[in-house]
Amino acid sequence: MEYISHPFIASKAVEKRTYQFSISMNALEGNTLVVIPTGLGKTAIALIVAASRLYQNGGKILMMAPTKPLVEQHLRYFKSHLTIPGDDETKFAMFTGEASPDKRKKDWMAASMILATPQVIKNDLIAGRYDLTDVSLMIVDEGHRAVGNYAYVYLAGMYMQTAQNPLILAMTASPGGNKEKISDIVDNLHIKKVETRTEDDPDVRPYVHEKEIEVIHVNLPPELKSALDDLKTLVSDRLNQLKHAGFPVTDQPSLSMKVLQEISAIIQQRIAERDASGFAAASIHAELMKLRHAIGLAESQGCMVLKAYLNKLLAEGNAPGGTKASKRIAYDPVFMRLLNRSIEWKEECHPKLLILPELVSSILEESPDTRIIIFATYRDTVRMVVDTLHMAGISAERFVGKANKDIEKGLSQKKQIATISRFREGEFSVLVATSVGEEGLDIPSTDVVIFYEPVPSEIRSIQRKGRTGRHGTGRIIVLVTRKTADETFQIVSRRREKAMTAGMKNLARDERKIIQIALPVDQEELKIAEKTQEQFFSGPKIIIDDRELVSKVAEHLSTARAVIHIDRLLQGDYKIGDRIIVERKTSRDFVDSLVDRDLLDQLRDMARVCPKPVLVIEGGDIYSQRDIHPNAIRGALAAISVSMGIAIFQTRDAGETADLLMVLARREEENGYKERGSTQKESYESLAAAQEAVISAFPDLGPKYARVLLNTFGSLKAIIDAEKEDLIQVPGIGVKKAEMIYELSRRPYP
Repeated sequence: MEYISHPFIASKAVEKRTYQFSISMNALEGNTLVVIPTGLGKTAIALIVAASRLYQNGGKILMMAPTKPLVEQHLRYFKSHLTIPGDDETKFAMFTGEASPDKRKKDWMAASMILATPQVIKNDLIAGRYDLTDVSLMIVDEGHRAVGNYAYVYLAGMYMQTAQNPLILAMTASPGGNKEKISDIVDNLHIKKVETRTEDDPDVRPYVHEKEIEVIHVNLPPELKSALDDLKTLVSDRLNQLKHAGFPVTDQPSLSMKVLQEISAIIQQRIAERDASGFAAASIHAELMKLRHAIGLAESQGCMVLKAYLNKLLAEGNAPGGTKASKRIAYDPVFMRLLNRSIEWKEECHPKLLILPELVSSILEESPDTRIIIFATYRDTVRMVVDTLHMAGISAERFVGKANKDIEKGLSQKKQIATISRFREGEFSVLVATSVGEEGLDIPSTDVVIFYEPVPSEIRSIQRKGRTGRHGTGRIIVLVTRKTADETFQIVSRRREKAMTAGMKNLARDERKIIQIALPVDQEELKIAEKTQEQFFSGPKIIIDDRELVSKVAEHLSTARAVIHIDRLLQGDYKIGDRIIVERKTSRDFVDSLVDRDLLDQLRDMARVCPKPVLVIEGGDIYSQRDIHPNAIRGALAAISVSMGIAIFQTRDAGETADLLMVLARREEENGYKERGSTQKESYESLAAAQEAVISAFPDLGPKYARVLLNTFGSLKAIIDAEKEDLIQVPGIGVKKAEMIYELSRRPYP
């Protein structure tokens, strides 16, 4: 076996494969998107390019991946294979949200290779903690994510604009079959060349292992057939309501997500035209979405998962703040009949779950060391599968995301990493995973992948299949329920996979098209870029609330070279100088806040402590967002502007909001209004108002909860002296607010 020989690559660390070496050499010539099947060594290509770039150009390597487990995995790989001269303790750094900003800033200065999640790098760049000037290579793992508002898009643009000698290497196993999306990825990552290989290419075929695909068909049991009849009756009734209201609707059997999106677009157009029928139709559309989801659960998941969802709909319908859609479903006689019948379901009736233990047992009996991954779409199904396998004496563990949903507790990223490690080492035989297990898992010993249900996405299907067949013949088993969406999804996925493969072959054959998509900027643009580089972070100063970083406004401000500070603001989303605080609301959020939350109290509190309060309403027409009389909205605007003295601006999008903030900030600086101390006004309407202002200043409280606390405890001192248990008992406070009040009151300054 021949190995890659390089001064910065450990001896005998990487087998020399012709296609990897060829792709790596081409990738050094310009920004490259690498598309090769999972298991063929994308990370090895990244290693070769990184080592070559460090050796020839110096600087830093920045490698990004979407999740902490993936970042951790890449860190282990590069530490083992990349031999960078220098101190072992500082040359590699891992950046995730768990490390403090000060530590990340310090580590950035010392490290030669940084491995990170993209959101952390984006936030640090916006805050001006460091820049990408000396990054000689940016590696983008799972590059198919570089669309829309994902952080990769912003980072690639900022990198190309600010780095002294930029080079981007993006990698994915599956960019998708949609030509427009592929074009967006190429544009967003400034790609000049696409390097693609398939398992049929001559230089790849020697390293590809066979994958046996087996489809197991099952039939729906009578219980679920009956449930489907009821659900389809409910759907037909809603479709008839839309038809009578003048909306073009299709027959229920062809009620795909695409059709529902088309109906939604027509509904939104009616709402924009102030047609009252649009608001009623929007609620009916929400019912259809819920019912379609229930049909999907009945067809592919099983009676116990469906039963849990039906009870969830009932709870939503009975809740005080439940939507009209949930209430109408919950009180529908057909739904009640189905719900009552589901009470009799005591155990799973779907054949998929019934055959699964026997299927897994037979695989393990043939080869006890076999490693199996079962992919399921829903967490409830994952939990049910794990419990069923345990009852059959099979060692299995779940692998889900970190978010807690309903009563289902997620896995922290630390636990995800530990679970992967224990599975790799053979502590248990079966890993049951949601979509979080589809991207980039390094589990080379996986022999069998089981799809609990087909998925229509070609990207997800390819990623799932790529979990097996890496070091030997792999086996893929797909469970399909006859005469359901399972069969449709299987056909759609197969067709999209073929389209994607054909599309990538076309890209490889005609690279001129790709180069035309992302030609280098002309000389005039280069001069502008160089001038901008000289003025890096030379704009006005704006403080941004750390919770506001999820919007694109911060990205636009960073691109416009504002001097940005990230902080937790007690009032508003942006602070400019010592006079201006800006609260930003989208059009929909503004209207929702008027109806469902205390927007006016929030704004009144901001006006009380700020000389020049500003409200920015961003997005479409505020009068068409909900079925609210226009005069009610006009009255609120009048109260905000006239009674509270708050300036109101309306912008079309995040870019226009950023432009407005830049204008406000520049005017403040030109007029000499610098930071001069506290923004707090010194006078209040009454002593009670002053007391309310003190308690409102605690994070996430505001005047509403301030009044509740003062009415409960009677004085500021009593609130400050209260124990956590007493604070928790106050309506609306809860554990988090109580802990915040208790800890902040007793914390030493600073």
